[in-house]
Amino acid sequence: MMKPLENLLVLDLSQFLSGPSASLRLADLGARVIKVEKPAGGDICRHHYVSNVVMNGESSLFHAINRNKESLALDLKKEDDQSKLIKLIKHADVFLHNFRPGVVERLGFDYSKVQRINPSIVYGEISGYGKEGPWKNKPGQDLLLQSLSGLTYLSGNAGAGPVPMGLAIVDILAGAHLVQGILACLFRRGQIGKGGLVEISMLESILEFQFESITTFFTDGGQPTERTRSNNAHAYLGAPYGVYQTQNGFMALAMGSIPILGELLRCKALMKYQEVSSWFDQRDKIKGILANHLKKSSTEYWLSILEPADIWCADVLSWDRLFDKEAFKILDMIQEVSMSDGYKYATTRCPISINDNLLLSDLGSPQLGEHSSKLSQEFEL
Repeated sequence: MMKPLENLLVLDLSQFLSGPSASLRLADLGARVIKVEKPAGGDICRHHYVSNVVMNGESSLFHAINRNKESLALDLKKEDDQSKLIKLIKHADVFLHNFRPGVVERLGFDYSKVQRINPSIVYGEISGYGKEGPWKNKPGQDLLLQSLSGLTYLSGNAGAGPVPMGLAIVDILAGAHLVQGILACLFRRGQIGKGGLVEISMLESILEFQFESITTFFTDGGQPTERTRSNNAHAYLGAPYGVYQTQNGFMALAMGSIPILGELLRCKALMKYQEVSSWFDQRDKIKGILANHLKKSSTEYWLSILEPADIWCADVLSWDRLFDKEAFKILDMIQEVSMSDGYKYATTRCPISINDNLLLSDLGSPQLGEHSSKLSQEFEL
């Protein structure tokens, strides 16, 4: 199968997670991605460890998001290497980076200059907080963005303090938004031959991610966000929405009628909450009743009652339990990839399928500067 972005050349000057996650998706869709790295150390993410797992001498994070790419080592502070990048820009379809504001200008590769070299190029950039304003020079790090954006007051229970998400959600969202903008500009270029500048800030990405809650805030007069005292899973939704402990594990309950739940679970204390408004106004009391009741039997027992009644509920699975489920296995979400030195590792695949075909690639991450010689010959750098 020919992938949608085959024959497109992407120059990726980004590092860490947000930009590389965007170029990874473009690579999965078929683009040829050349990762431009500094000769001394390369992408900082090569040695930025999110765990104590070392993979082939480098960080697991680097290998997870830089598979299926080529590595070209260039020192962009040197004129000779700048000239090499200029030659590559003439051939490129997409140029992307996530430098702090002002850095790319000092290097001489801001949009206006790159566009003069290649007028049809699609240029994408990610910043932490945008180009203007008092926060523009703050470090664009995921936890800091979660903390500044209000996100940490949506998870966890009331009184528990702010609770960040356990993933680099801001980085991942910013990368996804960058891909969306790049694809939109590539589509327009196919129609009228015009490239474009796509600008994403991590702050805007995580604010837009909260569109539902922020809309509610401005609609209800700016009432403070109030999480439930226990079993909170959404700061604005009423009972029973949450995760509950059972006799042998945990169970998730989404939206549902409290009186119907009371009948199904044989919990008379829930029957008095007939009015929908009470599921919001008295959600702490309702969740407390549910929490105590659900501890009396196993997750499997409760699911056997609720699922046939079309109540939205689920077991709460750890990875080891999930990966053993047939529902996971049938997705074929894990692929094995290989580096040029023979090192192999298992990682996730692209979640997109096209015409019933999965977008797979067995190419692992590149070693620093691995393709410098080959690219120099191919593009006469």
